[in-house]
Amino acid sequence: MKNLINIVLFVLPICILAQQSDYKVSSYHEEGFKAPNTHYIGEAWLNSVLQADEETEFNITKATFKANSTLDWHKHSSSQVLIYVNGEGYYQERGKDPVILKAGDVIRCKKGIEHWHSSTKYSDVTYLAIYGGEQPTTWTEVVTQEYYDSVAEKLEE
Repeated sequence: MKNLINIVLFVLPICILAQQSDYKVSSYHEEGFKAPNTHYIGEAWLNSVLQADEETEFNITKATFKANSTLDWHKHSSSQVLIYVNGEGYYQERGKDPVILKAGDVIRCKKGIEHWHSSTKYSDVTYLAIYGGEQPTTWTEVVTQEYYDSVAEKLEE
């Protein structure tokens, strides 16, 4: 009985206090918010998983695009890494052929390289984008529905 009282009086409060923390925890499982149709065609949701600050020099954003949705051509002031979590998407850098990327794929776009990425014509896509905190996106040219359709036709043959 004495041991039980010791546990309740001394050990239990330590366990409870150990569970409390000042950690800021976020989740990429959250849907995020529907993005305004400014630099893309279709439907997209964004979840800012981690924002750059004085100690962390990069952002992590989860993006989910419905099928048949695309971003415009753009570039970043730092490298960007895309980690494909679910579905399939198109990716293209200026002057190179487009490719299909699938869940599990990871690709790095070097700083200042113009590129675009999207879902495929028939598959939603979710990816994590990791990029620097300084002015991450410069929009350069619209990806038209006609261009997107031509890429889809070429890659889906």
